[in-house]
This record gives sequence, C-alpha cells and structure tokens, in this order.
Amino acid sequence: MQNIVGIDIGGSHITLAQVNPEKREIMASTYVREHVNSFDGKEVIFSAWVSAIEKASHDLAKEDLLIGIAMPGPFDYENGISLMQQGKFIDIYQINIKEELAKRLSISQEQIHFVNDAAAFMEGEVFGGCVQDFKRIFGVTLGTGLGTTFYNGKVATDEDLWDSPFKDSICEDYLATRWFVNYYAELTGEQISGSKDLLDKPEEIRSKIFNEYADSFFEFIIKYVNHYKPEVLVIGGNIAKAYPYFEERFLQNLKKNTINLQVRISAIFEDAAILGAASYALKKNI
Repeated sequence: MQNIVGIDIGGSHITLAQVNPEKREIMASTYVREHVNSFDGKEVIFSAWVSAIEKASHDLAKEDLLIGIAMPGPFDYENGISLMQQGKFIDIYQINIKEELAKRLSISQEQIHFVNDAAAFMEGEVFGGCVQDFKRIFGVTLGTGLGTTFYNGKVATDEDLWDSPFKDSICEDYLATRWFVNYYAELTGEQISGSKDLLDKPEEIRSKIFNEYADSFFEFIIKYVNHYKPEVLVIGGNIAKAYPYFEERFLQNLKKNTINLQVRISAIFEDAAILGAASYALKKNI
C-alpha cells in the first residue's frame, strides 16, 4: 500500500493525516491539526509545517512517502511556489515551498504535489466522499470565502468565481459568511458571527434571511454554474451545515425554472481537502 499523507494548509492552520488509498479514507489515528499563523515569518511557518508533517508520518519510510498538499491561491502548483502577495503568507512570497519542504524532510521534490484548495475539496469528494459515482460535478464551498470547482470526469479545476460580478458587487459578498453578518445587523442592529448563530434566532427572522440567501444562491447557479451542465452540485463549507434551513426554497427555485440538478452536501467537510490532496498526489505519481 502506498504511504501517503494528505495536507490542508489554510491561513491559520495545517491539518493533515495519513490516507488509506484502498479504503479511500483518512487514518484517524494519524490526524494532526496545528495552529500556524500565516502572518509569521518564513522560518516560523516552515518549522511548524515540517513539525506537523513529521508527527503525521513518523512511522512511514521516507523513501516511499508521497505528500499531497492543498493550498490556497494564487500559487504556482506545478512548481510549488507561493504567489501570495497580500494578506496571508507574505513572508514566503516567491519561495519554492516544494524545494524547502523536500530539503527539511530529507525527501525528493518528486514526492511532493500541490493542488488548489477548492480543487482538493472536489477531488476528495470524488475520491472518498458523496459524489463518487458522478462524472460532471460542480462544487462550492460556502464559508468565510466562496470556493468554486468543477470536475469533468478526470480532474478538478479551481473555477475562481468568488470575485465575479454579482448583483451590485461580487459573488462572495452575497454567498459567504459576511453576508449573514451584515444582513442580520441591517435587520436587527445586532451582531452574529455567521449562519450558525441564526439557528437560535426567532423563526421569522431566520426564515427571512435564509430565504433571501437561497434566492441569491439560486441566482448564482443560473448565472455561473448552469452552463457547465453538471449532473450534481456538491456543497461544502460551514454554511453547508445550515443547508436544511434554505434547502426547500433553493430546490423550489430550481424546479420552477426546470433545472434538473441533484444536490449533495459534503459528508466529510474539512477532511475532503486532505483526502483530495492525497488522491491528487496519487494521480500525479502514476
């Protein structure tokens, strides 16, 4: 069995685990999650990453090790070079991360493969998640930001629709967590941190907000997703956990407009990117 570690790197964390490629699942006993501040200096970031990787792979032979890493963009995924110039990871801008990690882990650069984080979510759902039997799949992650990805039967690509024009702004302003925060404040003058907080609010206000969100989400599907002709839409991210509250309105909108689109909610959520990064590395290693 191939020794493989899947890694999900975000702005505040590294999450990783060994993956069993035959069972298509994470080996829970090897799961590691560490806080890593993306605003720290290069040395602090690399030390934290290497320490976490060594924890998760300590019992694996290095010469047989394969590493898949899901990484936010902008990033040169083929060569492993960070192109993030503002916000997170500024201190590793234009650093060859593949080279640095290979050297520090004492492995070959050929053992490390990078994939976009949105595409990794999709690869994970196809490999061991809720859409294993589909060929044309559109995926969205709804959370702090908006991730969009398409799987064409062979490979997942990042569709990068977050800043596409939508209503009087961009897609992310209407579909990410900040929309819930802003709209709730506008209606009530009070603060919430996201969609999860809405679940405890009075039914009247909760329904109003989720119905509005369902309509925006449907509009987004019509404007940007429908032309991909997907068989199924897979939804991940924290807002997906509130899907039962906007499902009925969203599905009604699809039906009214005769859009035949199945909907699946991620079964593996945060683990999808880990599984996806590992499965992507397996593909690249063939």
